[in-house]
Amino acid sequence: MSSRTTHSIAHFEAPFMLGGLEGKLPAGDYDIDHDEELIDGMSWLAWRRVATFIHLPARTMKSSTSQLVAIDHAELETALKHDRENAA
Repeated sequence: MSSRTTHSIAHFEAPFMLGGLEGKLPAGDYDIDHDEELIDGMSWLAWRRVATFIHLPARTMKSSTSQLVAIDHAELETALKHDRENAA
């Protein structure tokens, strides 16, 4: 089965929380990776997300260490929506 990783950037105006991570993460831009696999048997190309990862720390934070942490995609989307609503 074929797989791919797509990249995006999540922007947070305020500190936020995600399950599985201790405490609040600071506001900033975070690199996000989405692992996807090709759905076989379709007459067109279709991909299914199988994992989402966040790179820690944020892009603007200077650090000699970094982490790639698995997160729930739906929880990330909820946190981004909440951040946008509170920023308005």
